Amino acid sequence: MSEPEDSLVHVDFGAARAAALLIPHRELSPEALRGVVAAFVLREGTDYGEREVALETKIGQVLAQLERGEAQIWFDPDTSSVDIVPKHPEHR
Repeated sequence: MSEPEDSLVHVDFGAARAAALLIPHRELSPEALRGVVAAFVLREGTDYGEREVALETKIGQVLAQLERGEAQIWFDPDTSSVDIVPKHPEHR
């Protein structure tokens, strides 16, 4: 038995996506920056390295990468998500 055609949802796969936005980490409040970095570190999952690294150490490492310009914070308006990624040489 098939469903009536009017109950199907049309999906436009050609619809334009909003461009991701670069968020300068220095424009975030210290509390917001820490929250973004902590959420990023926590979503990494289980640490399977040779030795476990404390959460505070990981947060400090990511903050240092942001300060040195080695990483950037990007916001995707389509998914309302934030990610921290290595800075590409062409963006320096």
